[in-house]
Amino acid sequence: MNGLSLSELCCLFCCPPCPSRIAAKLAFLPPEPTYSFTEDEASSSKFTIALSERAEWQYTEREKESVEGFYARTSRGNRIACLFVRCSATARFTILFSHGNAVDLGQMSSFYLGLGSRINCNIFSYDYSGYGVSGGKPSEKNLYADIDAAWHALRTRYGISPENIILYGQSIGTVPTVDLAARYEVGAVVLHSPLMSGMRVAFPNTKRTWFFDAFPSIDKVPKVTSPVLVIHGTEDEVIDFSHGLAIYERCPRPVEPLWVEGAGHNDVELYNQYLERLKQFVSVELVN
Repeated sequence: MNGLSLSELCCLFCCPPCPSRIAAKLAFLPPEPTYSFTEDEASSSKFTIALSERAEWQYTEREKESVEGFYARTSRGNRIACLFVRCSATARFTILFSHGNAVDLGQMSSFYLGLGSRINCNIFSYDYSGYGVSGGKPSEKNLYADIDAAWHALRTRYGISPENIILYGQSIGTVPTVDLAARYEVGAVVLHSPLMSGMRVAFPNTKRTWFFDAFPSIDKVPKVTSPVLVIHGTEDEVIDFSHGLAIYERCPRPVEPLWVEGAGHNDVELYNQYLERLKQFVSVELVN
């Protein structure tokens, strides 16, 4: 979420534009793409990922072979990039990961391999419309269509059943994650630094959801029937900690949340308890 001046905010909200305008202004910061897709010689529907230096790949070239790219088409006509990262031969769960705001699949690929191999899950991710090599423009409606296309690709291309899928959303990625989780029952849901709604981020004293508000996750969370793990840093300077608390309180099936004392918006993963909590959730709580 980027900082807006008071006059810009007044302009946005005093003469309320359509929600997609608020969403685009407040939320979407696609970086310059940090990767490209190269067609696989053996299959025209399979791509290998070529990373630029900005993607900072932390592993060997050989490990890059566990990363498979392809395109999916959304119901709104955009072609979005998808990535399947095979982290473990024994993984029961695949995480459908919706990433944060100012990154793309190239920047996230190293993190995915590290996370998946540490918690014994495969990871499937996608770039939102207008991010990375995905077509179209970022918007709230596209966000929901993007995760739908990713979900159907994961189900049909890899044959993974819903009870073995964990939906993981980070920051803006919690928005499509909650939307999908409110419509499908899955193995579990992880909401990492979630937001209640766009208006509540911009105006912390907002007590209700206005008709022109964007990303109204707070109103969709009560419909999520899967177990939900909420993770939030107590010193989050972008999406206040109160958002995580409120989302947690509205979940029908919450598990023990992870409140990371002293963590901000972009450093929760650096704390030991982050991996420990996810390991416990995936390998103990969900299995029992």
